[in-house]
Amino acid sequence: MKNNTIVQVPAGSPAIQLKLIILYMLDRVPFPLTKAQIFDFLLMHDYTDYLTLQQVMGELMDAEMVMAKSMRNRTHISLTDEGRNTLEMFRKRLSKDTIRQIDEFLSENEVELRNEVSIQSNYYKSAVTGEYEAHLVALDRGIAMADITMSVPDADIAAHICENWEKHNQEIYRMLVEKLF
Repeated sequence: MKNNTIVQVPAGSPAIQLKLIILYMLDRVPFPLTKAQIFDFLLMHDYTDYLTLQQVMGELMDAEMVMAKSMRNRTHISLTDEGRNTLEMFRKRLSKDTIRQIDEFLSENEVELRNEVSIQSNYYKSAVTGEYEAHLVALDRGIAMADITMSVPDADIAAHICENWEKHNQEIYRMLVEKLF
């Protein structure tokens, strides 16, 4: 059974405001945000401190209002149907100034925010071959434009491939398109 923590917090509580801000941010973009992107916004605008933010994010995950997916050094946060429904019920508790501030931030940083979650890389040891596999993905609006898996002999090489993908993905993708089309 889900623990609907957002309604257990008193209405004037800063925690409920933080939860609503996070839900609102995730609802306003058609892609996941990283945990760091959300935290940066909230800390930059002095909404809270880091420890409180960690607790609030954990409560949102426990209540299944957001979903977290870890990929190497990033955690991608997505809004769930439960979170969307909760936001709809309590959206009016967000002030117009807060909504304006969030909307401006998302509008001004949309390209950067999207790019950070659109390029993904991860590596793991294959249970079948025993080698490491570097999995590289470039997404556009949630659709994979490139999805590459490379088998390599060790974790260091796989990690290096992932780092290079994150740095040079546009060049690599462009080269693939030029050579293959």
